[in-house]
Amino acid sequence: MTIFLMFLLLGSIAGILAGLLGVGGGLVIVPMLTFAFTIEGIPHEHILHMALGTSMASIIFTAISSLRAHNRRGAVIWKIVTRITPGILAGTFFGSWIAAQLSTNFLKVFFSLFLLFVGTQMLLDMKPKATREIPGNAGMFGAGGIIGIFSSLVGIGGGTLSVPFMLYHNVTLHRAIGTSAAIGLPIAIAGTLGYITNGFGVNGLPSGSFGYIHLTGLCGVAMASICTAPLGARLAHSLPVKNLKKIFAILLYGVGLKMLIGAL
Repeated sequence: MTIFLMFLLLGSIAGILAGLLGVGGGLVIVPMLTFAFTIEGIPHEHILHMALGTSMASIIFTAISSLRAHNRRGAVIWKIVTRITPGILAGTFFGSWIAAQLSTNFLKVFFSLFLLFVGTQMLLDMKPKATREIPGNAGMFGAGGIIGIFSSLVGIGGGTLSVPFMLYHNVTLHRAIGTSAAIGLPIAIAGTLGYITNGFGVNGLPSGSFGYIHLTGLCGVAMASICTAPLGARLAHSLPVKNLKKIFAILLYGVGLKMLIGAL
């Protein structure tokens, strides 16, 4: 029961962050799931794979709730979503296969370095200059593939990559966040299918798991995130997001350094 309550709290935080900052709740979900799965006694070699897979599955629910809230405000550019989705699906599914071949320690180091990168990006308010137009179909497929691969390797909805990509291509911040929420749905679906497929037949996974998806963790996170994602989307239009991102960046540094030290 204690672990399930932890899953509920985790989902609440992830849902708010998905709507508020457009960074993807996986940045919070993966470290906390790693901690919860360690307490649960899941074998070390499977912990991060389970955390990544469960994070991806939970983002399906977060993304649906968040994109609906942003769409009601007219913040989703569906033309971008439809054009980037084929690359997203291919890249994310392929990325989940890559992750299945890697060790937990390697994935921990990779995830930790990604947290430090995102923290630096937020702390320094690094934004690409809007100097280009949205690329053609080939460019969108390639961009989607890269975003999908990295998203599946760190268990996120892609906001930390898709938002800068859109800002670079003259999309306003609020519409980039809203469109990123919609892009998170195909990322989450493809990633979930990939982690389920690659987790079948793996020895040592806990009972009640579906491939690399921890069903109890998924239920707790999804139930809470569905409720809180619309709140985050509303707050994004009324709170000083820049200041909040700097505070969140410091937290990412702390989590990233802790995981990196633990892996090394």
